[in-house]
Amino acid sequence: MLSSRLTPFLAERCISSLRKSSSTSSFSSLSQIQPWLFIGLGNPGEKYQSTRHNVGFDMIDAFAQSQGVVDGVPVLLAKPQTYMNLSGESVGPLAAYYKLPLNRVLVAYDDMDLPCGVLRLQPKGGFGQHSGLKSVIYHFRKNREFCRLRIGIGRPPGQMDPKAFVLQKFNRTGRERIDSAVKEGVDILKMVATKGLTEAARLSNADQKYKHLRSDDLQD
Repeated sequence: MLSSRLTPFLAERCISSLRKSSSTSSFSSLSQIQPWLFIGLGNPGEKYQSTRHNVGFDMIDAFAQSQGVVDGVPVLLAKPQTYMNLSGESVGPLAAYYKLPLNRVLVAYDDMDLPCGVLRLQPKGGFGQHSGLKSVIYHFRKNREFCRLRIGIGRPPGQMDPKAFVLQKFNRTGRERIDSAVKEGVDILKMVATKGLTEAARLSNADQKYKHLRSDDLQD
């Protein structure tokens, strides 16, 4: 059985019948195709809803609402309930429980190094200044070979503390850009599941590359 620590980690609306799986054997029997695990980073609770730090949660919620199994490819969605800085405490055991190689795990998270609303799909990388991603890497035994969907939130204005910036909600313009990016992100995640990471990155990153030039970087 899934431990009580992992159960609240799963998104409220997991894809198809995967949320009801109570063993690795029942999970594996759903399909001969190796499943994907899409994880969104964020903080649980109403207090943090719609903040910059929770765009990873927003992405997973939007994907869950969009459809079920993607062209026969089983997908498991998850949102850590251990708070951002301890995300790895849930992510590591979850991937291990389903015996998924890290090249079938994708983490979506907020990124201050990208303009607001710009997305970037990458096969691996470091954690920069992102404490949630740092925790994930640590609990993957310091293995960085997992996929990432970076969701740009822009940089804080002036001398504003980045920690305060990420816990703020977007203004109207920022929210519109993020909502649009989340819709695009859902399509990107579908491409990852159906076409594979390499092709999805080639197509999506080319489209996103000059996106920030079409609109000024957002600063609240």
